[in-house]
Amino acid sequence: MAHSNGNDQQAWFTRFTLGQRCLHGILIITFLGLAGTGLPLRFSGNAGAMGFANFVGGFGVLLFFHKLCGVTLTAAFLTHVGHTAYKILSTRRWNLFWGPDSLVPNLKDLQDLIGQIRWFLWLGPKPKYERYTYWEKMDYWGVFWGMAIIGLSGYGMWFAPFLSRYIPGSVMNVALVLHGEEALLATSFIFTVHFFNENLRPENFPGDLTMFTGRQSEEEFKERHPAEYERMVQSGDLERIRTVPPPRWLRNFSRVVGTTAVLIGFSLLFVTVRAFIEAR
Repeated sequence: MAHSNGNDQQAWFTRFTLGQRCLHGILIITFLGLAGTGLPLRFSGNAGAMGFANFVGGFGVLLFFHKLCGVTLTAAFLTHVGHTAYKILSTRRWNLFWGPDSLVPNLKDLQDLIGQIRWFLWLGPKPKYERYTYWEKMDYWGVFWGMAIIGLSGYGMWFAPFLSRYIPGSVMNVALVLHGEEALLATSFIFTVHFFNENLRPENFPGDLTMFTGRQSEEEFKERHPAEYERMVQSGDLERIRTVPPPRWLRNFSRVVGTTAVLIGFSLLFVTVRAFIEAR
């Protein structure tokens, strides 16, 4: 098994830029902030939610920080979309839209999914993944789904007095239901499936530091993305992304941040399940 804290004597390669890592950091903070403030609002009748709200100053305070996190996440999302669109249109990097480096699902992802099921059943070899696996693409596009459903419904409720001049009030009721239920789905998915895929799988446990350090050892690269590694070796592009090992302080900082995020996520998942059961 390969880990991001591997031997410094082996080669290391850049996987994510500083900008990508910063946007991911904003995503972590704002998502946890939205979950931590939104869940008490969703289960406002729960004794624990009321106690937490009173502790921080009331539900009005929770709503303020919920909106603040929402605006910040929206800004980060639009920054990412705008930057990606600029790279595609200005430099004609169509491979970002369709190709081995793209996050757009393609036929190989379906083949990898089928191949992994066969591998689980000892019916075939483990698939050779490209730069992004099919489950990483699912996580990525889940953000777009969340911004479309949860984000738009949230802004709809925020500006309900203005929008009610043009649309029926019943639409706001639909927005309220969509916002709450989709938010529960999103938090449950992130705190279970995403956390397991990125941190709790045997090859990642106790945590994947790549998204925080932006670097990956050669051993880890070959194990997790063999098709990309072989492609870059053949094209001669591997040396272009060679870098130095991440410093110790960055690894330790990454461990602290990653572990803290996972623990907060699991804690929120626990109180959510408990509140949901009590509400029924």
